[in-house]
Amino acid sequence: MFAEICRELSIWAIPVILLLIPLIGYLRKVHVYEAFVDGAAEGFKTAIRIMPFLVAMMVAINVFRASGAMDAVITLISPLLSLLGVPAELVPLAVMRPLSGTGSLGLATEILNTFGPDSLWGRIASTVMGSTDTTFYILTVYFGAVGIRKPRYSVFVGLLGDLTGFFVSIYICTKVFS
Repeated sequence: MFAEICRELSIWAIPVILLLIPLIGYLRKVHVYEAFVDGAAEGFKTAIRIMPFLVAMMVAINVFRASGAMDAVITLISPLLSLLGVPAELVPLAVMRPLSGTGSLGLATEILNTFGPDSLWGRIASTVMGSTDTTFYILTVYFGAVGIRKPRYSVFVGLLGDLTGFFVSIYICTKVFS
């Protein structure tokens, strides 16, 4: 019964939201179309402003992967992580996740295809994808959008959050699904 209710709610959620937002704007006497166009124009300006930062980050990630540096980092930290009980199959995902959403999604898909979505590794990979983020991408986009040049502690705190999310994902999935 609960599953059916959730399924119906999920089917109708987006259409209802798309109907409610303009309706509420209209009732509040907001010129909805003009506000939408103004927001789109501002979004376009922001996209143009952050484009150099995104290009630089993408080039750096591709150089990192193509040069073999990512494989070297994985090889370097694998013994330490195996002492902590981290499966070797998940190490590339842990390294790639803060760098690239697309790259980490590809690695997670590979894990799911290899071990299956209901396997412990598949569940851990899925939980890691949901509990960590693309720290460098976020910092590049948001700091580039507002012109921040010195991130101070943001990189450290973001990576610490990713590391915590990675280890907690392993711990919880191991306890719940083993």
